[in-house]
Amino acid sequence: MLNRFLLFMTLAAALTAGTFPDPATDVTAPANGKEKAVFAGGCFWGVDAVFKHVKGVTDVVSGYSGGQKSTAEYETVSTGRTGHAESVEITFDPSQVTFGQLLKVFFAVAHDPTELNRQGPDTGTQYRSSIFYMNADQKRVAEAYIQQLDAAKVFKRKIVTKVVPFEAFYPAEAYHQNFLARNPTYPYIVYNDLPKLEALKKQLPELCKR
Repeated sequence: MLNRFLLFMTLAAALTAGTFPDPATDVTAPANGKEKAVFAGGCFWGVDAVFKHVKGVTDVVSGYSGGQKSTAEYETVSTGRTGHAESVEITFDPSQVTFGQLLKVFFAVAHDPTELNRQGPDTGTQYRSSIFYMNADQKRVAEAYIQQLDAAKVFKRKIVTKVVPFEAFYPAEAYHQNFLARNPTYPYIVYNDLPKLEALKKQLPELCKR
């Protein structure tokens, strides 16, 4: 039942994303080379898969952020007592996709930013919604976009995403990496994550890789 509920919520978010607003505030001057962003939005399998299909993204790694190196291990993180959140580290080319556009994907289709310490069937602080900002520009853009979405009442409930300073990112175990592509028929993936990819392609085609 929970999986079906999450599927419904994901599809509803996809429909909303058809008119999902662009960030009014963004990083205006593209930097040279590559930049990184770290987001947490529930199980990292689906968030990883979504961003791997976004234009300008050159690499996505599933991992843990928010806690100590000594506890950055799946079974330990799963206790919900480490401070870590399941996260993804995104490497992107800012001349092709802006940080604000990554945020649009994050809020529109990658997860539900109104769920506190959970995403669908997954519960605990390790599944919280967070943006780990790398610099002042990322902090400014993320906070402004959350205010913009809340003011426009894009979601029926208030956004609970936390904007917090980045400290460290620890890659997850090898079996978690690129999980959706390697396990497309896994039931959790079918119910919870494949709809996110479909939503990205249908609602935000301009941000998809060709």
